[in-house]
Amino acid sequence: MTRSSSGSTQASPLANSRSALFSAMFLILGMSATANAADIEVTTPPAGNFVIRNSANTTTLLRVDGTGPVTVPNLVLAPTYPTGVCFDANGALGRCASIAGPTGPTGAAGPAGATGAAGNVGPTGATGSAGANGTTGATGANGVAGVTGANGATGSSGVTGATGLSGATGATGLSGATGATGLSGATGANGATGLTGATGATGPTGAAGSIGASGATGATGLSGATGATGSAGMAGASAFADFFALMPGDNAATVAPGAAVDFPQDGPNSGVAISRISVDGFNLTTIGTYLVMFQVSVSEAGQLMVTLNGTELPFTVVGRATGTSLIVGTALVQTTTSNSILSIRNPAGNPTALTITPLAGGIRPSSAHLVIMRLTP
Repeated sequence: MTRSSSGSTQASPLANSRSALFSAMFLILGMSATANAADIEVTTPPAGNFVIRNSANTTTLLRVDGTGPVTVPNLVLAPTYPTGVCFDANGALGRCASIAGPTGPTGAAGPAGATGAAGNVGPTGATGSAGANGTTGATGANGVAGVTGANGATGSSGVTGATGLSGATGATGLSGATGATGLSGATGANGATGLTGATGATGPTGAAGSIGASGATGATGLSGATGATGSAGMAGASAFADFFALMPGDNAATVAPGAAVDFPQDGPNSGVAISRISVDGFNLTTIGTYLVMFQVSVSEAGQLMVTLNGTELPFTVVGRATGTSLIVGTALVQTTTSNSILSIRNPAGNPTALTITPLAGGIRPSSAHLVIMRLTP
């Protein structure tokens, strides 16, 4: 049941349905009571129910559970009516004071009334079956936002106060009396001599002094006796030439006994006075005395000598018995005819052909030299 604002009791639709069922049941029982002039009471057995079915016993028309709930299954198929059945607190049936119609649209919210005193809590009613959910009403329009108030004006800054006057400077205090000078203490013993300091760096050289005045010229000494004439100096060279060979390359074949060593390349020279006529023959143009020097690396023990116009000069023989050192020769040779031919030869009759050693002592080609100079008397 629901209670109206006037305080009267108003039945809910579910309560109306139950009231109609009870009314129908009591009308049937009332008619039976009138016919028999007595009440008809139905006591359900334990856990049993009161059920009315149709004549074919196929449909339940009315059901009263032993615990109290009443069900009319075909009520959901019955037509609707504008009036309903209500009951009071004692269970008496009657017309309803009013029946609530369908819910209208939500009106604008009125001003909130004063809060009334809290009423007494009524007894809790039986929980009815859940009804169908009603249609959700349309959402009301948002109210117009109020106007924002204007900001208040900023107050003006206060005036800065004036700076106070400086206080007067206090008077200077009197100077204190001068204390008496104390007696001199006894002289302490001499300390140990410190270590000698490092020698300072040498100062920069001073500027050169001015040139002194020239001294007086000394007296001329006495003339001495003339010394004896010295011996004649060594004669100079009026012509020279250097001829050489590089091994490997030059002297590729061994030099047989009686054959000459090749000096095929020209070094420094003074001109045509000493010149080559072949790889192993050299022309001495002018009659004179010549200094002849030669050096050759050979791989075997052997000898070398100077020849002039094909004639071996015995006094020029040089050689070595063992080892791998150079064969070096020096001699003075005099010519008696112009355009004499000079060579360096492996003497005829020697048992060994000589190999002029390539790369002697390293990785570079080794050289053999013949130097000839004509001496000036």
